[in-house]
Amino acid sequence: MSQLFFGYFAGMIALTSMLVVALRNPVYSALSLLVMFFHVAGLFITLHAEFLAAVQIIVYAGAILVLYLFVVMILNVKQDDRYHSQWRIAGFVCVPLLIESIVLLSGGAGATDPGSRSLQSEPHDAITTDNTLAIGKILFSTYLFPFEVASLVLLVAMIGAIVLAKRDIGGNDT
Repeated sequence: MSQLFFGYFAGMIALTSMLVVALRNPVYSALSLLVMFFHVAGLFITLHAEFLAAVQIIVYAGAILVLYLFVVMILNVKQDDRYHSQWRIAGFVCVPLLIESIVLLSGGAGATDPGSRSLQSEPHDAITTDNTLAIGKILFSTYLFPFEVASLVLLVAMIGAIVLAKRDIGGNDT
């Protein structure tokens, strides 16, 4: 049953991500991106990563997509015709990926579950641990330095955006 849900979510993610690129209207493209974000969250739920699913919906579907839609609406972009003639290249890339996913979902060669053996040897408590606690412990112990570097990069980007915006505002007044 879990393979059926995984197949549904993976198929919808692939379909909606292709629609993000293929649709000419940027608002429809953003709506396809929203559907894709929700299906990625559903995929996280099937993997028992509820915290990541909530973060996926709050951060990506809630914040980033809304910002993208604001930019599209402020710039008044109607449609973009630059990349819509590349269907042959997309088919050349997507057909082997589709064949591979069908082979893997049908239980073909190499479609074993690598985590099934390790979960059977561990006690039941290891399976039901709180994934939010585990993510917090790993994030603030093993990956503390990359986490702090990412926060500094985001801070510098935010300060740079403010400086550039103030320069544009000051330049238009004079």
